[in-house]
Amino acid sequence: MGSVGAEAGAMTQQSQSQHHLDHTERSEWMLNSPNPPPPWTKLSNSLKHSILPRAKNNVFRTNVVSLLHNLFPILTWFRDYNASKFKDDLLAGLTLASLSIPQSIGYANLAKLDPQYGLYTSVVPPLIYAVMGSSREIAIGPVAVVSLLLSSLLSQLQDPVANPEAYRNLAFTVTFFAGIFQATFGIFRLGFLVDFLSHAALVGFMAGAAIMIGLQQLKGLLGITHFTNKTDAVSVLGSVYKSLHHQLASGSADKWYPLNFVLGCSFLIFLLVTRFIGRRNKKLFWLPAIAPLLSVILSTLIVYLTKADKHGVNIIKHVKGGLNPSSSHLLQLHGPHVGQVAKIGLISAIIALTEAIAVGRSFASIKGYHLDGNKEMLAMGLMNIAGSLTSCYVATGSFSRTAVNFSAGCQTAISNIVMAGTVVLSLELLTRLLYYTPMAILASIILSALPGLIDINEAYYIWKVDKLDFLACIGAFLGVLFKSVEIGLLVAVAISFAKILIQSIRPGIEVLGRVPRTEAFCDVSQYPMAISTPGVLVIRISSGSLCFANSNFLRERILNWVSKQDNDHKERVQAVILDMTNLMNVDTSGILALEELHKRLQSRGVQLAMVNPRWLVIHKLKVAHFVDKIGKEWVFLTVGEAVDACLSSKFAIP
Repeated sequence: MGSVGAEAGAMTQQSQSQHHLDHTERSEWMLNSPNPPPPWTKLSNSLKHSILPRAKNNVFRTNVVSLLHNLFPILTWFRDYNASKFKDDLLAGLTLASLSIPQSIGYANLAKLDPQYGLYTSVVPPLIYAVMGSSREIAIGPVAVVSLLLSSLLSQLQDPVANPEAYRNLAFTVTFFAGIFQATFGIFRLGFLVDFLSHAALVGFMAGAAIMIGLQQLKGLLGITHFTNKTDAVSVLGSVYKSLHHQLASGSADKWYPLNFVLGCSFLIFLLVTRFIGRRNKKLFWLPAIAPLLSVILSTLIVYLTKADKHGVNIIKHVKGGLNPSSSHLLQLHGPHVGQVAKIGLISAIIALTEAIAVGRSFASIKGYHLDGNKEMLAMGLMNIAGSLTSCYVATGSFSRTAVNFSAGCQTAISNIVMAGTVVLSLELLTRLLYYTPMAILASIILSALPGLIDINEAYYIWKVDKLDFLACIGAFLGVLFKSVEIGLLVAVAISFAKILIQSIRPGIEVLGRVPRTEAFCDVSQYPMAISTPGVLVIRISSGSLCFANSNFLRERILNWVSKQDNDHKERVQAVILDMTNLMNVDTSGILALEELHKRLQSRGVQLAMVNPRWLVIHKLKVAHFVDKIGKEWVFLTVGEAVDACLSSKFAIP
């Protein structure tokens, strides 16, 4: 029996020795891993992969072909293009043009530009995007939100009524800067900047912008001659009240004409009815698509035949025809407003990209393919740069037109080319026919497109899921509605950053226990059945970064837990294990906090151990010699190993 006991003891000692060797080997794997690449290497690799994808070899010809295919996706899919796909794209493009032509004129009016500039914006940007964009369904052109953004911000720099040429030139310059920023985001893979405007903030912003756009249309719908240049709800409603109040005043300059309202509301009802029918019957998708164009044709005929323009109905009058003229000489790259114009360009770039990428990805997911956000940014940046040189203002992807394009059965971006070609024909042949088109119809077309921007169900969903997200949503909504687009964006971004800051300053810190019949260590608050190890406090840091903002909080929280354990239990805490699996980075303040924590624990006779520090974290801790201070043998790959080591060491409870 003695020999058997001795043999069992020897086997146990051998097993422990083997376990120690395994732990030592695994620790060496972690501690001796290669140094992470420096930041400039990551940046250069990011730049290389955004422009030139990985090739099978380094042959110059292969790299050139890869570069061309990456910059021009049309070279990839056009090889499989056939007559059947062209038939679908032709139908989709013509249907899209029937919607784009009246919408483009209306959005140009919303941007306080002459009507032809909206049509110009539906020609060059779609053509550029068709050869450079990766989305097959997205429809490019002017959109309501960006048009409102330009009119509200540029009006602060230049009066569009008193000096329309200077205002137009600033719009082209904003488009140029927006394109530069968008292309830069794509080249340097800075798409995360667009994410600063969170989904919740975007929902609130779009809803507020939709109401603002709707209020702006009261000018055209009521036929008001003089209207406020401000965009907030109070100023707009005050201007409308003033016009209505002085209706009976003799010689009042703010008169409104009821015929505009009757005409606009009649066609607004027609547009909404066709929209309702199109949603109820998917086969009639073409009806709401061509309804705006039918409204323009019918209302123009009514005004022309009845001479309604002689009775107070406001009409478009002259629309300049012909191809896009060059505007490169009109860009205002020098002067007192360059800094402010660049700022407006940055805001416009972010809003335009956010809307376009959200639209593109939603339809790409339906078709089952991936949309590369960085390629989209590069394509949209270059199309807006080209647009700024050809009399266009900021263009992006439109949700309403993309939905029509998708419903019409488009197969590729050729539908954008067909749409642009149709707009060119309209500019060449039909602009004279638009002379008698009433402004009230443009207002009704814009109003009919606004319900799609207000998503009450999504706002309610945000309220149920995350109250802080809803705060950003409602902040953006109220800021846009009662102050300005810029203030609404600032409020939304500020609330989103405050949320991030609060989460960073108060990171998740969890006490772990072993779940029965498993090797998993989980949060004891979430899993009450998890068993804590006597004398060992296992803590998981559930934060991506240990930095100046949260390091002191984490240190004091751990020390308080150790004191509480000592006071509440007979067993004194003899080891603290930090699970760093979720910790991606640490700065100098975080390292100093860990050093202070180690000293305080050491003074109480408590050993500190670390589990699975990530690549960048372990590198910084080695450079700071923190690993040497706690001892390499106290760095583990798993929590289970760390707990076993603590129990079998001299710190274990007798």
